[in-house]
Amino acid sequence: MTNSVGDVLIGVQTPRVASVPPAASRADAEDCAYLASQYGLTPDPWQRTVLDGWLGASGGRWSSPRCGLAVPRQCGKNVLVEMREVYGMTMNGERFLHTAHEVKTAQKAFRRLLYFFDNPRMFPKLHARTTLIRKANGQEAITLDNGGSFELVARSRGSGRGFSVDVLVMDEAQELNEDHLAALLPTISASRNPQQLYVGTPPGPNAEGELFTRVRAAGLAGDDSRLCWHEWSADGAVDLDDQQQWALTNPALGIRLDIDTIADERAIMDDQTFMRERLGAWDSAGVHRVISAQAWAACADPGLVDGGKEVSVAVDTSPDRSVTSLVAAGWSRDGLPYIDLLESRRGDPGWAVPKIVELWSRHQVRAVVVDSVSAANTLIDPLRRAGVTVTTTNAPRMAQACGGFYDRVISGALRHLDQTALAVALAAARKRKVGDGWAWSRASSDADITSLVGSTLSLWALESSEVAPRPKPRTNRATFV
Repeated sequence: MTNSVGDVLIGVQTPRVASVPPAASRADAEDCAYLASQYGLTPDPWQRTVLDGWLGASGGRWSSPRCGLAVPRQCGKNVLVEMREVYGMTMNGERFLHTAHEVKTAQKAFRRLLYFFDNPRMFPKLHARTTLIRKANGQEAITLDNGGSFELVARSRGSGRGFSVDVLVMDEAQELNEDHLAALLPTISASRNPQQLYVGTPPGPNAEGELFTRVRAAGLAGDDSRLCWHEWSADGAVDLDDQQQWALTNPALGIRLDIDTIADERAIMDDQTFMRERLGAWDSAGVHRVISAQAWAACADPGLVDGGKEVSVAVDTSPDRSVTSLVAAGWSRDGLPYIDLLESRRGDPGWAVPKIVELWSRHQVRAVVVDSVSAANTLIDPLRRAGVTVTTTNAPRMAQACGGFYDRVISGALRHLDQTALAVALAAARKRKVGDGWAWSRASSDADITSLVGSTLSLWALESSEVAPRPKPRTNRATFV
């Protein structure tokens, strides 16, 4: 459950998923937490929970030789790794190889450790125990008088060669692949008490991801008696704007992570990215569709009859310019607005210009709409040169249009022809935040949504007072169904 201190919402300290092997002793975890606190690294309750799993021991060996942690960014997982490294080096004489996907990330970890071991004024005892500090790029290392050591490497197919260590840290585990692991695992083969730490966030669409996902799957199943897994993540489809969900998935909220920071991320990230990076959701959790299939089906009327009134037309092009859709909105004989996908083509969007010019000249078209920041904006000037009055939309208008479209569908006050392309687009469409409202997200939607964007804009233009007036009204009637 979430909690608060005064008016400050505090993140939940208990992971949604935890699979921890039994241990005869958790004394190392207690000692680690105490030592870390002496050096300014006092663990949060959630970090203490993870340490209990990582440092449980039975028969003089770690009960969890493999440990995984998935928690959103900026919650303190790197600090947690530092606690483990400082304790293991100083108290157990363990040798660590800290690996990361990028050189700069690995070097950042090294600089943070240097703060403790190369700082005689702040930490004289740690400095006195340090026998070697090597700062040359690619050869960074710290060695202590008890044999404990820290070395780092950016991962590659051959990055583990020449190392022999006890603890293998895989930072940015979402970028770890099979070749990396094959090169790194032999580094702990000779250790009497080896341990692997996999620490990261859910893999993005361009991340390697498969190996970390496999570790997670074993953690979820709970059938690996030697794997410790902790995860803070959203459970299935959730309300992305619910601050209680933010607290459930970010244990550092209200401690080292400010709620305004998350609100700013929500405002700029698309739904899929926010779900993954801030709510810790894996692909399997997904983001629920905006409009249900049932609500959409309730508005279908393949046999609807056009009411003979004016219509509006909108054109939209996908960001990669591969698909362009032309959509009309009109009034049915029953007095309800309807939308009709007139045509959708792949290739050069220029085909839409003569098509729209023909509609404009032959029918009673109230407005032709193009989103000014979409890839279809290259059609605006050719249409105007051809004598077509074009209405352009901006972010506030798009949010208004999306809100109106949503309301019409949910209330059943819209009709459509049950066209497959529109149904597919709606199933794949996701939202992005725009001011106090939202708009369709091209970045996070999993399929072409140009037909949906066109439908939304044409419906908005059918009634909006903000459309550019037509110079000379036409009197002939339009029929699109």
